[in-house]
Amino acid sequence: MQAPPLQLLFDGLVNGLVIGLLTMSIVLVHRSTRVINFAVANMGLVGSVLFAVLVVRYHVPYWIALLLALIAGTAFGAIVDLAVVRRLFDAPRVIVLVATIGVAQLASTVVTGYPGLDGYVDDSYPVPWSGVWSPVGDLQITGAQLSVLVTVPLAAVALSWILGRTTLGKTVKASASNPELARLNGISPKLVSTAVWSLAGLLGTLCLILVSAQTGSLTQITELGPATLLRALAAAVIARMVSFRIALTAGVFLGLLQSFVQFNWLDQPGLTELVIFVLVLGSVFFVSRGRDTETSVFSFAPKVRPVPERLRGVWWVRHLERSPLVLLALVAVVVPLLVAQPSEQLLFTIIIGYSISAASVTILTGWAGQLSLGQMAFAGLGALTAAALSRGLRIDAGDIVYSVRALGFPVSVLAAALFTAALAAIVGAGALRVRGLLLAVSTFAFAVTAEQFFYQRSVFLDPGLKTASFPRGSVFGIDISTPRAYYYLVLVVLVAVLTVVARLRKSGVGRTTIGVRDNPTTAAAYTVGAARVKLRVFALAGGIAGLGGALLAGAVENVPYADRYFLTADSLTLVSVVVIGGLGSVSGSVLGSLWVIGLPAIFPDNDTVPLLTSSMGLLILLLYFPGGLVQLAYRARDALLAWADHRLGADPPPKSMSAVPPRALTRGLRAPLPSGGLALATSHVRVRFGGRVAVDGVSLQVRPHEIVGLIGTNGAGKSTLMNAIGGLVPSQGAVELLGQEVTGSSPATRARLGLGRTFQAATLFPELTVRETVQIALEARGRTGLLATALHLPHTFRRERSKRSDADDLIDFLGLGRYADAFIGDLSTGTRRIVELAGLLALDAGVLCLDEPTAGVAQRETEAFGPLIQEIRRELGAAMLVIEHDMPLIMSISDRVYCLETGRIIADGRPGDVRDDPRVIASYLGTDARAIERSGTVSSVACEPGPTSTTTAP
Repeated sequence: MQAPPLQLLFDGLVNGLVIGLLTMSIVLVHRSTRVINFAVANMGLVGSVLFAVLVVRYHVPYWIALLLALIAGTAFGAIVDLAVVRRLFDAPRVIVLVATIGVAQLASTVVTGYPGLDGYVDDSYPVPWSGVWSPVGDLQITGAQLSVLVTVPLAAVALSWILGRTTLGKTVKASASNPELARLNGISPKLVSTAVWSLAGLLGTLCLILVSAQTGSLTQITELGPATLLRALAAAVIARMVSFRIALTAGVFLGLLQSFVQFNWLDQPGLTELVIFVLVLGSVFFVSRGRDTETSVFSFAPKVRPVPERLRGVWWVRHLERSPLVLLALVAVVVPLLVAQPSEQLLFTIIIGYSISAASVTILTGWAGQLSLGQMAFAGLGALTAAALSRGLRIDAGDIVYSVRALGFPVSVLAAALFTAALAAIVGAGALRVRGLLLAVSTFAFAVTAEQFFYQRSVFLDPGLKTASFPRGSVFGIDISTPRAYYYLVLVVLVAVLTVVARLRKSGVGRTTIGVRDNPTTAAAYTVGAARVKLRVFALAGGIAGLGGALLAGAVENVPYADRYFLTADSLTLVSVVVIGGLGSVSGSVLGSLWVIGLPAIFPDNDTVPLLTSSMGLLILLLYFPGGLVQLAYRARDALLAWADHRLGADPPPKSMSAVPPRALTRGLRAPLPSGGLALATSHVRVRFGGRVAVDGVSLQVRPHEIVGLIGTNGAGKSTLMNAIGGLVPSQGAVELLGQEVTGSSPATRARLGLGRTFQAATLFPELTVRETVQIALEARGRTGLLATALHLPHTFRRERSKRSDADDLIDFLGLGRYADAFIGDLSTGTRRIVELAGLLALDAGVLCLDEPTAGVAQRETEAFGPLIQEIRRELGAAMLVIEHDMPLIMSISDRVYCLETGRIIADGRPGDVRDDPRVIASYLGTDARAIERSGTVSSVACEPGPTSTTTAP
């Protein structure tokens, strides 16, 4: 390896400064709004093209035109915020990221309305200084490069000053760090967002003016390519999405890295992208450690409202959801018989192939909330792998030659799907600790790298060519060489894929995936490990994408690496397919493919269709029909069900609860708690957050069948201690659970060993129903197998029916029957608290940690929680550690009480002794005699086990 010449290094420095400017814009938006702006460069098109039009066509002086262009770019950024970002202000950040893809095309559409520059000299883009300078040896500096050297540092200093020294900068920081507190202090996060997006438009415009001046192109001013955007995103991830200084430095580093790689390995195209991809994977892994970049509910997936119980016996209602799919399948079977042209049959096959690949985005983004911008790259590698396996592989590794004999068409396709499944798991592993956004960067980097590097590897391609032939042959003795026969094969595969996906969604696989998406902390408390679920989803989505890609390649019997299919833009198209069809819906991939791929082919001369099917159409749909096309179908279905329900008249009077005999609950296989020993013990537990000690050497004990109260003022460290017991925060000291040392174990592992947990917010899983939430907890009694469920093995149906029955028993036991099909996000706080207790019953946990079980509950409902908590304890035969601020309640149900102050235990013992302790009175109850009297107004309730009784949800 050699150092590049000075001129090449200087060129790399200039390119790196431009990348750094783009990166600062990405960091600015992300720091303030938690969005990764994929329109970062295209937002500058409006101003940069206007600048060229003003100077060249209308002869406006350079500096005046520059000012007007920067104002136009700033205004466009503000318009983007007001028209798009503000409308999606409360949407998940993943959805806003998808919207920025549409914003990028919106900018391209705007500039098409400008007066043309045809007839002008192509290399006449305006520059502030003309000429070439040679300050050192052979080094040459152009006027365009000089403008970069001057402008970028000034822009970086100005941006740092604005954010660090001005009122605007302080409000931006305040809004980004704590939006709710900022609102209380009179700061509007929406106004801050407008200011930030305006600055992003200004920086984008400045960047594109500098880039266009270097290229000199006037008649072909276009957006920056994916490779440049990749470098900016990589630099932003290296800067941890927060530091402007590191962002600029990382941009310069990547510019110099490109010069170094290209000089030493000029014969290896795409090697720079490969190196950057590896850097992105490593950076995402370290950036994501301990952080969660997405906290909003993923509520844009269309919800399917349950069928009213009394309509389920009506025959046409039972078949209502299935009928449109059956009709669509009949049309798919008949159309190729009526359309004889091979080209049209090929088009139908391509639509189906896209539908299969899009199903992978449905699973990964719609269910798991992980946005992938590289699914067509997995499809492309699946296609190339299948083509290579079908003709046989020969790999030269020095003195050793590896060879694989040619495989048949079906075996090659299946092997390719397995390969891409493993590859997708590796790519996604770096983003296991985050939700959605950073995976988009990783997969986008993978898509660019695949296009520039992997697709060109000789092992995939025919000798001496840039393509890979993929003849179809036959499948199980059936000739599929004709377009019609191959179409029916791909149709059968699509039906099989959709059947499997639908089955998985209704099983524990789908429920736990959505549970981890909505609330990974509660999922872990229900024994569901987020890392395992995400890896499973990554692999499943990658395998389906590879399968779809191999079948697409078989349609054209060729894999062109740089032609129509499998490029980075196709991955963005695949996202549009799923969002337009219906994110998270099984049928959404088919509807979206018919819309995005089918309409332009059916109406090739229509000027409106390309607009509706492009990223612009995606943006419009997000703003007005966020659930996609399938949302319209769901609305029609709900209206029809409402009409049918109205025709049946009023509901019959409900049966009295006293007339319904309580049903015995099914229990897990957990052995009863031992009479001797301890159920839970902590020894010198200490938790630090930076320099602050939140829990300072706490040792406590909970004996079997005992209820232990944990009291203290706000900030005393109660919830932090409980999080340490659950493994949710790093801690020192030891934790022993049911006789086993669990220090260092994951939250899911502790839950599997018998620890049950509720949380202050009682968020649970907003996008799941009450029954589905309880069924997630029932996974602790037996995991749902992915392969067995996908293969529709008989025992999986029996197990699913058993879990549904057990869930219904628990729901009825707690009086939640009428809420069984209600979504958690639609319930009151009190009802969600009851659902949390149902989850604990489903877990059959031996030790329960309840964190403020009455927080946010009305007083009349709070009074019912004391007997209910004791009922749960008796039913499970469990020990309990309960945090509660309601003193009468906690004193009435506890056998012993610990009181914390500033992370330390200041008193422990029987409730009356702790209540009367002078230190507790001074710290917690205060010296007001009335407060002391109120703490003892509720008489103690007997804690011995009693008969089971049916309770009713608040």
